[in-house]
Formats: sequence, structure tokens, C-alpha cells
Amino acid sequence: MKIGILSRNENLYSTKRLVQACIQRGHEVEVIDTLSCYMNITANNPKIHYKGRTLDEFDAIIPRIGSDVTFYGASVVRQFEMMNVYSLNKSIAITRSRDKLRSMQILAGHNVNLPITGFASSPDDIEDLIAMVGGAPLVIKLLEGTQGLGVVLAETNKAAESVLHAFMELKANILVQEYVKESNGADIRCFVIGDRVVASIRRQAKEGEFRSNLHRGGTASLVKITDQEKEIAIQAAKVLGLNVAGVDILQSNKGPVVLEVNSSPGLEGIETISKIDIASKIIQYIEKNAAKMTKKRKNNL
Repeated sequence: MKIGILSRNENLYSTKRLVQACIQRGHEVEVIDTLSCYMNITANNPKIHYKGRTLDEFDAIIPRIGSDVTFYGASVVRQFEMMNVYSLNKSIAITRSRDKLRSMQILAGHNVNLPITGFASSPDDIEDLIAMVGGAPLVIKLLEGTQGLGVVLAETNKAAESVLHAFMELKANILVQEYVKESNGADIRCFVIGDRVVASIRRQAKEGEFRSNLHRGGTASLVKITDQEKEIAIQAAKVLGLNVAGVDILQSNKGPVVLEVNSSPGLEGIETISKIDIASKIIQYIEKNAAKMTKKRKNNL
């Protein structure tokens, strides 16, 4: 197969590993800078152009869409879909997962357990909003934040009120969530491919920090997850329509709760800790699932 990897940086660990896995499994591969793609949007013959040539030779694409280019990146993925090119994750699933509020509403609508979460826009509702999630300590999240950026732990109701007032005055979209104290600053990253959790690691926040992101100095270790944790991770990815996802889970007194679902999960931390060749498992999944789409596309040429 000819596989395209949509990535802004070919030197990123995840991109390099996917390239290696493609080559090792006998596929032709090319890294495509998402923002360098431009599109001809027509009913009968949709095309994608890239640096002066037409991209019409791919059997499958792997979207590695950064959060800062979600809108344009999802548009490029959608155009490939219009051309009957198989996409590892569909454009609609990517946009669902990137919108934190929308994804949580979808998950809640399918009975996926979540931390108690509140959303409001008026300062008049702050007091009730804080009470709704059980009071302080509580977590305040910018909807546009990634890798732990734009996430604040408010230790008291007074502090929560101050932060919420400040964000609302800036017209920022924010979520308020209960603080799951019993998780002790740790979460579990489950790497889902299809209907399986292929690897899982526990991420522990550094001392004095509550965010467990590795980018923020957290540490990671191998963890054996329960059947219930496997089920909720697979369910969360499926509900959002993601074939490949990083599902972050907190262990709470009421069982596992889904914190976030990532449509472009990084490979470095989880491959290093688990010693599992996740990149090859991703390519194997594409091999099994891209055939029908490739046949349809070639019939239309």
C-alpha cells in the first residue's frame, strides 16, 4: 500500500516510528505537511494538491493532527475521505474528540462514566456551578488547552470564584470538574486500537503537581488494568468513532472515569514504558481495514 502520514514535523518520535513501521511491513510511505495541502472541492472529482502535484496515489492516511491546526487538518482528512481514501481516524471523530465539551456530552449520552462536570458562561452562575461539582477543591479547564496547559486546581471556593471570574471576563470557554482526590495525581493512559487496549501506563504527577502529563514532568510506569477499565476505554473510543485513541482514565471511588480522549496519541512514552511495538500494530490495523476502501477508490478511477 501507499500510506500518507499527515504530520507537520517528520522528526517527531511518533511520525518517525510510523514511517519505520510502514517500511518494515513493506509499504510505501510519505509524510505530508497538513498545512501545505490545498484542495479542489468539486462534486465529481475532488482533489488534494501538495507542493504543485496532485495527491491521488494514497491507499490510506494516518492523521497526526495537532490541536492548533484541528480545523484545517480535519478539512484535509475530509477531502481524502471524499476521494475514498481510507483514514485511520475519520475527520468527524477527530473534531468530536478535540472539542472537550462536545466529547464529554457525547460520552455522557452513552453512559460513559465521567468526573462531575459543569459548564456556564455567566458570572452570575459561578456560585451554583461550584456547588454543582461538589465544591472545592475543583479543576478548571480551558476548552482549548492541551498537554495540561490551561488547567487549574482551585483549592478553595474563593480561589475558584476568582479564577472563573477572570476566565469569563476574557470570554474563555471553560469546564469545571470535580477533583478526584483518591486518584492521588495519577491517571491511566489506555492506548486503544480497534476493539482492544493494546497497552496501558500509569502516569504520576510530580510532587506538588496534580497534572500527570509527561510534558509537565510526570513519570510513567507499566500498569495492569482491570476488565472494567478496558471496557470503558474501548467504549469511549468507539462512542467518539475513533479507531485509534489515547483514553485517559482516573481511578475514583465510584469506579473508573474517563478524563479525556485523544485522537492523535503520542507513541514515545507508551512504547518506551510498555516495550510494545504500537506503531506496527497501527499499520496492521490499517492493512486489515483499508482494503474495501482501496477497492472502491480504484473502481472509481
